[in-house]
Amino acid sequence: MLYEINEKVIRLEKEGKKIIKFNLGDPDQQTPTEIINAAFEAMKKGKTKYASAAGEKELREVLAEIHGVPADNIVVTPGSKWAIFAVMYLLLEKGDNVIIPSPHWTAYDLAAKSLGAEVRLLKTSLETEWKVNPENLERLIDGKTKLIILNNPNNPTSKVMDEKVVSKIVETANRKGVKILSDEVYADISFIKTKSLLEYGGEHIIIKSFSKTFAMTGWRIGYAIADKQIADKIIKLNQITLTNVPVFIQDAALKALEYRQKIIQMIREDYWKRAEMACKMLSDTKLKFTKPEAPFYLFPKLEGLDSERFAFDLLDKGVAVAPGTSFGDYKEHFRIALTAPDDEVEVGLKIIAEAFR
Repeated sequence: MLYEINEKVIRLEKEGKKIIKFNLGDPDQQTPTEIINAAFEAMKKGKTKYASAAGEKELREVLAEIHGVPADNIVVTPGSKWAIFAVMYLLLEKGDNVIIPSPHWTAYDLAAKSLGAEVRLLKTSLETEWKVNPENLERLIDGKTKLIILNNPNNPTSKVMDEKVVSKIVETANRKGVKILSDEVYADISFIKTKSLLEYGGEHIIIKSFSKTFAMTGWRIGYAIADKQIADKIIKLNQITLTNVPVFIQDAALKALEYRQKIIQMIREDYWKRAEMACKMLSDTKLKFTKPEAPFYLFPKLEGLDSERFAFDLLDKGVAVAPGTSFGDYKEHFRIALTAPDDEVEVGLKIIAEAFR
């Protein structure tokens, strides 16, 4: 449904209709000029050839220093989505199962199912502030469980997982011999401290991306942090599929890391202001929601709402949102991505608020 909405948005825009796009998590900010210039200079220097499937050594070493791991544990990938798929492809066999707290990014279960794995969703709720119950998660584990997927902070709720809950899940996974894949693409720009799975111990896999942190979604560059055995397998998979992330893009990523704190602060402040605006404008409506703890989503609820019908009706008013059914069994919810320019955010939120007064 998420992609159906987007296709209709594209069609309406081609027809000349103005749509405020709250349906996709694609930052409206432009990639910083320093990053663009770094890529341009790299291309002019001839960095347009085949290269290492692991990623450029200098980039991996800088990332290794940031995360406190050996460079051999880092593999550069074309965005985080490929890293996630690669891990599933390498770890899962037909008949295995994957446990995913829900609501969740739909790519997780679609990728797992495409590989013949069973997806076991652990539903959480607004009423408990999206808290994952570690005991309920453990009950889903059996001899065929190969992977637990955590998204911290979460898309679509923008909720940061409680550290004690994560610790309990890690303890359970270590005891049961199950790998955790921790998708942490929103962590660097989180409004509150988000503890990486790297700090909990165990040989698990962390996925990171330059897309959200540096407004580089279209550049397609991310990376996996894993033990050397899995990292080497991802490298071999890269070798027989995509070959390598273009070196000029990796040079741009290296420049992004040079300006890391400055860009993170700018991105975080922009979305914090938008989140505050959204909470204020929607607080006097019938909608219920939790306050975002990270960019850039709200996942409000109205009892009895058919969010799919609402999403298509709202398009007629010039605003696109994603129905809650795109993220699991959440028909009464919808997701707002605050990824439009500030003036459009305010207009779009007014239209949504008016619908629920």
